[in-house]
Amino acid sequence: MGGFSFAAPLALLGLASLPLIYWLLRVTPPRPREIVFPPTKILRELRPEEETPAKTPWGLLLLRLALAAALVVAMAGPVWTPAGTIAASAAPTLLALDDGWAAAPAWDRRVAAAVTIIESAARGGAPVAVLPLSETATPTLGDAARALEKLRSARPRPYLPDRRAPAEAVAAFVKANPKGRIVWISDSLAEGEAGAFAAALKTAADAGARVEVLTDDHAPLALAAPANDAASLTVDVLRADAAGPGSATVTAHDSKGQIIGQSQVSFGAALRIKAQLDLPVELRNDVSLLRVAGEASAGAVALLDARSKVRRVAVVGGAGLDEAQPLLSPVYYLDKALAPFAQLREARPGAVDPVLTLLAERPNVVALADVGLAPGETYDALSRFVEEGGTLIRFAGPRLANAGDDLLPVRLRRNGRVLGGAMSWETPKALADFEPASPFYGLPASKDVSVQRQVLAEPDPGLVRKTWARLSDGTPLVTAERRGKGLIVLFHVNADTSWSNLPISGLFVDMLKRVCAMAGESAPLQGDDESAATAGDARVYAPLKTLDGFGALGAPAPNAQAIPAHVEARASAEHPPGLYGAGDAVVAVQTLQQGDSLSRFDFKAAGLSATQLGAGAPVDYRGPLLAAAILAFLADSLIVLVLSGKLRLRPIMAAASALLIFGAVAQAPEARAQTAATQRDREAALNARLAYVVSGDPKVDETSRMGLDGLSRALSLRTSFTPAKPAGVDPAKDELAFYPMLYWPVVASAPQPSARTAARVTAYMKQGGTIIFDTRDAINQRPGDAPTPEAQWLREFSKNLDTPELEVVPRDHVITKTFYLLDGFVGRYSGGETWVEALPPEAKDQAARPVRATDSVSAIVITSNDLAAAWAVDKHGQPAFPLTPGGARQRELALRGGVNLVMYTLTGNYKSDQVHVRDLLERLGQ
Repeated sequence: MGGFSFAAPLALLGLASLPLIYWLLRVTPPRPREIVFPPTKILRELRPEEETPAKTPWGLLLLRLALAAALVVAMAGPVWTPAGTIAASAAPTLLALDDGWAAAPAWDRRVAAAVTIIESAARGGAPVAVLPLSETATPTLGDAARALEKLRSARPRPYLPDRRAPAEAVAAFVKANPKGRIVWISDSLAEGEAGAFAAALKTAADAGARVEVLTDDHAPLALAAPANDAASLTVDVLRADAAGPGSATVTAHDSKGQIIGQSQVSFGAALRIKAQLDLPVELRNDVSLLRVAGEASAGAVALLDARSKVRRVAVVGGAGLDEAQPLLSPVYYLDKALAPFAQLREARPGAVDPVLTLLAERPNVVALADVGLAPGETYDALSRFVEEGGTLIRFAGPRLANAGDDLLPVRLRRNGRVLGGAMSWETPKALADFEPASPFYGLPASKDVSVQRQVLAEPDPGLVRKTWARLSDGTPLVTAERRGKGLIVLFHVNADTSWSNLPISGLFVDMLKRVCAMAGESAPLQGDDESAATAGDARVYAPLKTLDGFGALGAPAPNAQAIPAHVEARASAEHPPGLYGAGDAVVAVQTLQQGDSLSRFDFKAAGLSATQLGAGAPVDYRGPLLAAAILAFLADSLIVLVLSGKLRLRPIMAAASALLIFGAVAQAPEARAQTAATQRDREAALNARLAYVVSGDPKVDETSRMGLDGLSRALSLRTSFTPAKPAGVDPAKDELAFYPMLYWPVVASAPQPSARTAARVTAYMKQGGTIIFDTRDAINQRPGDAPTPEAQWLREFSKNLDTPELEVVPRDHVITKTFYLLDGFVGRYSGGETWVEALPPEAKDQAARPVRATDSVSAIVITSNDLAAAWAVDKHGQPAFPLTPGGARQRELALRGGVNLVMYTLTGNYKSDQVHVRDLLERLGQ
């Protein structure tokens, strides 16, 4: 039953005192009359300034009665207990708490409800035990403090626990406490053997126990079966019932947690729908996890590992143009098998050397279908490709069987063998089961696959550890060997149907997918240790990062164990979802596997009655009553002051009006300035433009404006970038993120920026912005002399900046070739040096510099050549300042340097890509 509960004695005492309070407030003795002495007439005419009324006004009396009543009732501790709320109980209480990932989004509400249950048991003096359903140990009854301690240490698990073991704990509890009380805070999902646990509760209720079930109205969402194929990145979004959310947003995150894409889906009447993210392959390969926005649970996260990356595969066939039949060639079968999960590359018809042509496109995998390799440039290029980490897949055939190259994992016998022919006593062979040490372990070895011809491997030492797949007679079908950082894999049959029907089976696609997924792995192969391969032991992957129940990826859980390689492990306490492995060989364990689904459990069918979590939570009215008493006291005091004449409203209202007017007038300039800044930021966000830092020197600022205006004109005429009018900014106040490049003329007389300004500048550079500091003092610099005032100012300022190591711009730096091919950067002066962020140590050698400079744009450029003065033009487009030493060539080179700087800032170092080398070399040759 619902109703109010009070602290009874205190309430009765308070209520009994109400008549006395009323009498004291109602009956107020009159003020004694003044005694007038006859000697003085003036004294007789004086009247007292304060008079006490004989009766308190009714309004004030009612207010004071309400104040007193509020205080008395609040001290009694009123608690409203609606019908259906868990009330105090003296029976031993078992609190069963679902703690799988589905409980994570509403975890705080569940814990709050559990605290209420424990407190209700404490009020009844009953022992209580907390049973998280991920635990298998039998709970022990204890006091409320012990139960609360265990409850606060509980956390949602990143998997759905099996509830059968807790069901046995419930049976043991009922056996020891036949009239006990069991409360189940459920996540409402049927998965995780909810039926077995509900059956145990129904049995307990039939035996006389009091069973209560609380559920939450939150409908969990989950992700399953992420797939990054050649077309797009897809993932299945699941919900438990049609009454759940009608839509969901799936976001794609890179390894740093940044969102690089999203997709919104609408369920309609469906419980499962596929979300598709159409991103470029390069971005999709950077995705490390997918997440349902706003759903904080491990089930709402899908991880992507190295196997999920789309590989670039180059396919080359050995048949000539005169004998190739496109629909029957090995290349056709390879294209069909690789197309679902790889980007295919094929050489143009008539290419002189298709292998070299495709290697220039930097593939991850090269597949050669019956191609023999003779010593020469192609052989050397393929050898380097494998040594540097590439994967080479070769297929047998007449040409390979008679070839003599050593880009093979094993030595081959000449001509191979024929099975099932007219001259052979042997029948075609079927596949043997894949061994645990093989990367193909777990794939079904279809008995429908048969082999009529194969090339045989010489029985050299080590053949066992190199064999990934065998025929039923034990002869190798697939062999592999690690070579340098790369991998060589050989299928001992052809890629078409002339030697076997493997290329037209689904197993062929799965085998190629696993081989391509290993491209780039630096870890040892399965079975590299011959003794391990002979014993049948497989390599295992240690936990690297794991998800917690809320979906956060972090350090592995203490109880996380390694998983067998190439085995799809189900998320559990021993194998929590996360990333396993090391280096590039990383595999993901998903919270939900591909065939999993979500469904809401039917409590009514199980014979249980469920109540919404928090639907009948007790309400404590002490706080509102005390607040009302305080407000009544303040109102009483104000009324008394007004009635006594000590508080006059008219002067107070006048003063308040004056303050409001003064505040509005004082804030008007600031509001106008803020509006102007907002308008400028809006224009900067809509139209890209260059910007300069306002120095405070009018001449320098005007030169900067004219210089950037001239550079903007040159950019509009020479490139596809049309910037808007340049803007002057104050780093201490203005938002810098709208400007990709800042020109900062250094003025020695300017005050040093504050630490807060330096922090804003550092953040701007770290977020991708580039600042050009121009000291404009090249004409005053002398080797060995003390630094100029401008250089000293910049040195002092850089102490507060997170400045990287700098170096003079190398002649082959990417900044010298982003648009024009330049040897340096000149301005009004040509003798100064230009400094940029130093290359990493691994790129210091000249061989690595031209095309593999650095993967990021230099955030800082320092020069002393007064660039803006050389760019500056007047309103007629004529040069505004003379140059030193001068000449039209110097001005043209200054503009070209400015164009390069802007292009470098906007496009990054894309010119360092290998694909530009040929064009750059041709232009340099001219």
